[in-house]
Amino acid sequence: MPIHDAVSPATDWNQLASEILSGHELTLEEGLSVLECPDDDLMDLLAATYRVRRRYWGNEVQLYTLKNAKSGLCPEDCGYCSQSKISNAEIPVYRMNDEATLLANAKAAADARSRTFCIVASGRGPTDREVDHVAGVVRKIKSQLPLNVCCCLGLLTPDQARKLADAGVDRVNHNVNTSRSHYDQVCSTHTYEDRLETLRVVRDAGMEVCSGGIVGMGEKYTDIVEMALELRELKAESIPVNFLHPIDGTPLGNQERLNPRFCLKVLCLFRLANPESEIRIAGGRELNLRWLQPQGMYAANSIFLADYLTTKGQSAEEDYKMIEDLGFTIMAPGPETAKARAELAAT
Repeated sequence: MPIHDAVSPATDWNQLASEILSGHELTLEEGLSVLECPDDDLMDLLAATYRVRRRYWGNEVQLYTLKNAKSGLCPEDCGYCSQSKISNAEIPVYRMNDEATLLANAKAAADARSRTFCIVASGRGPTDREVDHVAGVVRKIKSQLPLNVCCCLGLLTPDQARKLADAGVDRVNHNVNTSRSHYDQVCSTHTYEDRLETLRVVRDAGMEVCSGGIVGMGEKYTDIVEMALELRELKAESIPVNFLHPIDGTPLGNQERLNPRFCLKVLCLFRLANPESEIRIAGGRELNLRWLQPQGMYAANSIFLADYLTTKGQSAEEDYKMIEDLGFTIMAPGPETAKARAELAAT
C-alpha cells in the first residue's frame, strides 16, 4: 500500500464537487483528504465524484484495445515492468509485429467495439525505421477502420513525433508513472524530465497527450496527489490510472495488492483533479478493484478491454455486461480527440 500521510479528511464531498464544477482547481490538501476519506463516507465521495464525471462524459464508457506490438528486449530498468532488462519474468519476446498482424489486431479492436486502438512497443524509444513502419500501418488503419489510434513507443524525438502526427496518430501515451520525487525509486535509466520532454514534443507535434501513472509502487499519498496535479498542469486529455499488478521476477513482484476501496478513492482523486479529462481504469483493474470494478465507473469513463501488455484481464463479454448492468452505454465510433469533440459540438 502507499505510505499513509496523516491529514484531516474533508467531509462535504458534495460541496467540493460543486466548487470543482464551478471552476475550482483541486488543491494538494483537498487531494490528500480524498485519499484519506473514511470508508464510511466512501459512497458520498463516489456520488459527488459522479456528478463531475456525468457533467463532462455523461454515462458513456470509452473502450480501448491495447496491442503489445513489440515485447521484451528493453534496456530500461523500470521496477514494475516484466519487459525490462532486470526482469526475470517469463513473457513472450518478439520484435515489432508486421503490418498484416497489426492490421488484423486493429480490425479485431473495431469488431470488439473499441474506439481506440493502442500500439505499444517496448524499449527506451523507437528507431526511425520503427516509426516509419508504425506510421505506415496507422495510415492504413485510419483509411480502413473507424478507429482512433494511440501510440506508446517510448521516448520520442521531435522528428519522430511529427512523423506520427502526419500519419494520423491521434494521441501518444507516455506515462509519468509516479511523482517527480518518487521517480528515482522506480527507474534509474531515464529521468522524470526525460518523460516530460517526450510529452512536450508530442504536444508540439499537434497530438494529444495520454499520460497517467501506476499506484502501489511504495509511494506516499502525497506522491499520488502530486502526480494527479502534474497531469492537470500538462492538460493531459487522457489519463490511464494503473494499479500495480505485481509480476514475479520483477523488483516490485512482492508488493501487496491494493485495498479496492482505496482504489476507488484514487479514481475519485484523478477525476476531481482532472474533471474534463478522460480517466481510464487501466492495468491491475481486475486484480485490485476486484468486485468493486463497477463502482470505479462512477469516477472513470474508460477501460481497456480484455488483456494488457503481459497480463490477462477479464473477458470483453464481462466488461460489456458490467457496463450494461450499470445502465451506462458504450461510446460509439466517432471523433475521439478533444479538438474533434469541440469542432463537432460547434457544428
